[in-house]
Amino acid sequence: MLSAKKVSNMYSLLKKEVVPALGCTEPIAVALAVAKAAETLRDLTGNKTLLPEKIEVFASLNIYKNGMGVGIPGTDLTGLHIASALGAIVGDSKKELEVLSGVKPAHVSKAKTFVKEGRVSVETKSGVNKVYAEAICTFGKNKARAVIEETHQNIVLVEANGKKVFSKKAAAAGTASEEELYKITMDDIYEFACKQPFSKIEFIIEEASLNKKLSDYGLKHKSGMGIGATLLKRLKERKLSGTNCLMEYAMAMTAAASDARMSGALLPAMSNSGSGNQGITAMVPVLAVAEKTKASREKLARALILSNLTAIHIKHGFGRLSAACGCVVASTGAACGVCYLLDGNGEQIKYAVKNMIGNLTGMVCDGAKLGCALKVASGTSAAMQAAMLAKENVYVPGSNGIVEDDVECTICNIGRIASDAMNQADEVILDIMVNKKKTKK
Repeated sequence: MLSAKKVSNMYSLLKKEVVPALGCTEPIAVALAVAKAAETLRDLTGNKTLLPEKIEVFASLNIYKNGMGVGIPGTDLTGLHIASALGAIVGDSKKELEVLSGVKPAHVSKAKTFVKEGRVSVETKSGVNKVYAEAICTFGKNKARAVIEETHQNIVLVEANGKKVFSKKAAAAGTASEEELYKITMDDIYEFACKQPFSKIEFIIEEASLNKKLSDYGLKHKSGMGIGATLLKRLKERKLSGTNCLMEYAMAMTAAASDARMSGALLPAMSNSGSGNQGITAMVPVLAVAEKTKASREKLARALILSNLTAIHIKHGFGRLSAACGCVVASTGAACGVCYLLDGNGEQIKYAVKNMIGNLTGMVCDGAKLGCALKVASGTSAAMQAAMLAKENVYVPGSNGIVEDDVECTICNIGRIASDAMNQADEVILDIMVNKKKTKK
């Protein structure tokens, strides 16, 4: 039986890790740092409409990589330069990960001019946390600086002309009190999802609806590469039914949401563990299967809770950002949620985890971009297979590769690969991406 403390911790995890975010969280973190620095510059000068003459951004390797090719909300543009300019022009730091929610065409036009005039510089910074964004806004002799660290909305330092206006320690990841929150198991998650009163977990359906809106938008507008829209078109043309229909429908709906988000749709995603795509991948397949199986709202809520907490549990071993694609984590959560909707029991849900880790481990993150929708579709396909096989008691045995008989050991193993074994991959991936970009010029 779950202790009251563990129940409280899981509600805290859901509140902390499942939050709305407008746009890819890496460029949004940069925009947030710039917005805070620009606001501080205005306070410093007493001019509430002042715009910086110069914006300097220093970002961690992971932030830089994930910001290079992804669409910025409200624009048809990609990258950290335009995100930085918009942060100064229209950003509102009080809105945190929805900092750019007020973007309008006039702001985009002004931001383009900022970038064209060379008023924005973006560089990588070594020896910092994987989530690190520093912004310096200058006007004349006045300079303001803001730093985000550990989590995408965690502002740890604000300076005005070199004097601290605000400072705090970076989010206490790794401390005893922080780690206590994450001391949960798949058995704990399953019990929590199954036994909490429906009235206390019903909120997750409304949160997931944000991602369904992104999916609907992506289908309607054929956003990004149009992966979701194309998959749905193919499904309708082939008139599939049964299991094939379920799998392809879930793939289409999930990919469409990523299509919309990666191309800069001005709609927030409900994120998971600092990533909108992870939130999409953890929730939309569950929504799709619940729709097709006509699941009750209560069953849907329990499946969504199961999926989100599983994703949080596994992602914690990865670290906030990694060279390993977060799609693997989120789609593993989705596999558990789908297995539950198919009437899988607690043991079968653990089988689904083993199937996913035995299958998709090793997918790399080569930055946020339109093509992420294809990875999301692949993860959803794998999740559907994993869930269906698990429901029939078919699973990867503990004698295979990194999979162990104990599901918690298996989860620990994938975390070690993502956090330790793949560290050098980030540098190699970025080198490839940057040099390819230079070649195109």
